[in-house]
Amino acid sequence: MTQESGSLRAFLVDDEHLALERLQRLLAAFPEIQITGTATDPSVAVSALNSPDEEPVDVLFLDIQMPGMNGFELLSHLATQPFVIFTTAYDQHALRAFETNAIDYLLKPIEPEQLERALNKLGRLRPIAKPDWQQNPALPQLLQELTASLREGHASYPNRIASRVGERISFLALDDVTHFIAQDKLTFAVVDGRRHCIDQTIADLENRLDPAKFLRVHRSALVNVDWIHEVNSWFAGKVVLTLKDAQHTQLTVARDRVRTLKDRLGI
Repeated sequence: MTQESGSLRAFLVDDEHLALERLQRLLAAFPEIQITGTATDPSVAVSALNSPDEEPVDVLFLDIQMPGMNGFELLSHLATQPFVIFTTAYDQHALRAFETNAIDYLLKPIEPEQLERALNKLGRLRPIAKPDWQQNPALPQLLQELTASLREGHASYPNRIASRVGERISFLALDDVTHFIAQDKLTFAVVDGRRHCIDQTIADLENRLDPAKFLRVHRSALVNVDWIHEVNSWFAGKVVLTLKDAQHTQLTVARDRVRTLKDRLGI
């Protein structure tokens, strides 16, 4: 963020002490940011942010999944709404975060480049946009719905995933993703033969996506089982999948994952 953007008062909320300390260390590299308070208890944060004795903060760094009160619920208890940058370990929560007009989201563990991108975006938006509950009268109801969704477990597995190119973020329907592939230290979601860069690793995706739908067939590949067209056994026990996409994409199955694949497909 440029110096011209002016000083920003920031408040940090995260129930994990280590995550909070890491974010504080990263923000120390930005002299424009004045950290006015931190909290690991969401209820403490609400009291501090609503205090009439305290000057309102400009930006709130807010974790989403917290015990007792999640980030969406915390926002619903605020008298005035600051700019919000969500911090989360779950990309499915990030999708919902954007429905609340958040400035950005940072996937944990937060990297300096991610933080700088978010602050640059905030620096540009701050002079031309002022957060105000009245700008979105449906926001309180939306926050209630998001809170209920988290509590009822409806957010266990996402049905979309975010793809970021520079500062542009698009959302891909997971039903349309034929497979994920890792190459050159990057991860891509493949839709209709086109690659879309994803922030998560293959291991992250394996842990976060519905295991009934996505199966890891190689250390660098995760396949959508609904898109499998053929399973071909080659010499020396090698197994190759052919997908239903127009490109008839072929994926090699690692030897140690062949049994799991066959069990999943019932063959």
